[in-house]
Amino acid sequence: MKKYNIAVVGASGAVGEEIFRVLEEVNFPINSVLPLASARSAGEEIECQGKAYEIEELTPEVFEGRDIDIAFFSAGGSISAKYAQYAVEAGAVVIDNTSHFRMDAKVPLVVPEVNPEDIQLWKETGIIANPNCSTIQMVHLLKPLHDLYGIKRVDVSTYQAVSGAGKKGMEELVRQMQDFFAFKLNESEVKAFAHRIALNVIPHIDTPQENGYTKEEMKMVKETNKIMHTDFAVSATCVRVPVLRSHSESITITFNDNVDVDVEKARAALAAFENVVVVDNLEKAEYPMPMTATDTDETYVGRIRKDLFAKNMLHLWGVADQVRVGAATNAVRIAQKWIKLEK
Repeated sequence: MKKYNIAVVGASGAVGEEIFRVLEEVNFPINSVLPLASARSAGEEIECQGKAYEIEELTPEVFEGRDIDIAFFSAGGSISAKYAQYAVEAGAVVIDNTSHFRMDAKVPLVVPEVNPEDIQLWKETGIIANPNCSTIQMVHLLKPLHDLYGIKRVDVSTYQAVSGAGKKGMEELVRQMQDFFAFKLNESEVKAFAHRIALNVIPHIDTPQENGYTKEEMKMVKETNKIMHTDFAVSATCVRVPVLRSHSESITITFNDNVDVDVEKARAALAAFENVVVVDNLEKAEYPMPMTATDTDETYVGRIRKDLFAKNMLHLWGVADQVRVGAATNAVRIAQKWIKLEK
């Protein structure tokens, strides 16, 4: 089996670290690893598949002569905008975890369970975009139901963990909870979010847009239809909650007007879909929660129920580990599919 030279940009960040974990867990065919980060992380070591690698500083020249096959970028949109092209010019396929390339018409936006065929479009730019974490887990649930009934509209409210804001978000929640137990929460520093996150819920993720939505909400709207090659309506309300890891979503799906939803058929379609797990027994208090999903590679769905007033409407609750399913695992799955296409 051919082995591949891998680069990871953002190697010391939360997603970068998770990429190394996933690569090891799936026994990815690695020849060598080039971990890259900012100058302040250079010299640190990471371990992957039993070997230690020293983190190098990301520079325009760092990819030259390294024969990198696959470069994972997860260090922020401005970094991808500046450096991704250097990796492409050096011969690598870039799998980008940031928002920078997602809506570029020439760049495929891929969730391998939903639109694997789009991976073959990578050659035009040398780049494959990884969608927003909340979008990935949602389209895992929408795809089988759209195939079953045809979706007309989706309304979603998200309950997003602080790790969506990276290490600084997790550290801030932990620090504020420590301050709470020390009876000094009112003195706790607020930096990662617009307000204190401990014992609070913040209906504001990313920058406000002129239409009253936030950038995070508009990502879900636009990315969903690009991935699924659809044009149905999507409306999102994205909320930050004091949970360390794994995003939850309350999703209302309106199907075509002539549809009379059969809940058991919908449940069966979801259960049969790749990397989706149905956990749905309200009487036994069985349903997905962040503690269900954390450190796993599946999207969990429950609370599946037909609307009380509209026969073509279904409500459900989905949860996934957004650092893995919503970022690292999806990126590695793209790489695995890319390898199969290149053989």
